[in-house]
Amino acid sequence: MSRKSSSKISRRHFVEGTGAGLVAAATVVPLKGQQSAPPQAGPIPQTTIKFHINGTERRMEVEDYWTLVELLRDHLGLTGSKIGCDRGECGACTVLLDGKSVYSCSQLAVWIDGKSVVTVEGLAKNGKLDPLQQAFIDHDGPQCGFCTSGQLMSAKALILHTAHPTRDEVRAGMTGNICRCSNYNHYVEAVLAASAATPTTGSGGNGA
Repeated sequence: MSRKSSSKISRRHFVEGTGAGLVAAATVVPLKGQQSAPPQAGPIPQTTIKFHINGTERRMEVEDYWTLVELLRDHLGLTGSKIGCDRGECGACTVLLDGKSVYSCSQLAVWIDGKSVVTVEGLAKNGKLDPLQQAFIDHDGPQCGFCTSGQLMSAKALILHTAHPTRDEVRAGMTGNICRCSNYNHYVEAVLAASAATPTTGSGGNGA
């Protein structure tokens, strides 16, 4: 097409022509064997698991993509475990899994099958606070309180394995828990006070 003839094509004619082409392309009948639309999503895989939560045995059907913290908060009503970073960095969601501290946002619910989970709700017994909880109160540990449940669970895991930790051991054991209020020294003092009141006999600690 010459420059002269092409200049006679108006913008309106051009838009109308390309629009018609797009409509035609969109209505092309698919070839035999081709899908005309994406397949519908199937049911979400589910798994039945059995576990202990704060000393009580539970049997539940969980969706395979649930994280442990989702199971605890959204399906068991245990909201003491907080969701902070949701990527295994802040420690606000820390719980005990078979006696070891873990980030519940980084654990899939299906992984706890056959295991034991303890959350902050499971620390108090018969209406009496755990010595750690009382020590946190006595030493003004919680400030805004958002990180407190995670701090408690990390401290509990530490004392379960080292009944009388040194100050450096407490600091190392609490390293994975971020306090937005920077109240770390109070938390350390609280753990040391609680561990000092913990009997050595039968504690399983090293007496350090």
